[in-house]
Amino acid sequence: MINLPGNLFYSETHEWVQLEPDNIVSVGITDFAQQALGKVTYIELPGVGQQLARGDACAVLESAKVVCDVRSPVTGEVVSVNELLAADCTALNGEPYLAWLIRIRAAAIAETATLLDAGAYRALLAEAA
Repeated sequence: MINLPGNLFYSETHEWVQLEPDNIVSVGITDFAQQALGKVTYIELPGVGQQLARGDACAVLESAKVVCDVRSPVTGEVVSVNELLAADCTALNGEPYLAWLIRIRAAAIAETATLLDAGAYRALLAEAA
């Protein structure tokens, strides 16, 4: 069963988003994405200060199954990366909602209005099944 915390928002490309103060959004991958990937063995994160457009690849995850891009859910500047995760990505395999990848200062926080709540994301997953 897929875990979907109700306090987060979700993208159609399987990233979770947590809204923080000062137009900051924390970004990670969903439980669905982690299960589809299998055990993540490598992660490549962007540099702090990097500018991202919504939909840009903002990280790369590698598993025994696949290499995939993580997409930025908003336009903005990377203000921090999870260095602990970059050094040891095993936390991503255990609890993806505690293992944020990057934090972005959103240029237009209104972009988050297009993200899905847990119910809408669950419906998206059901449609794809």
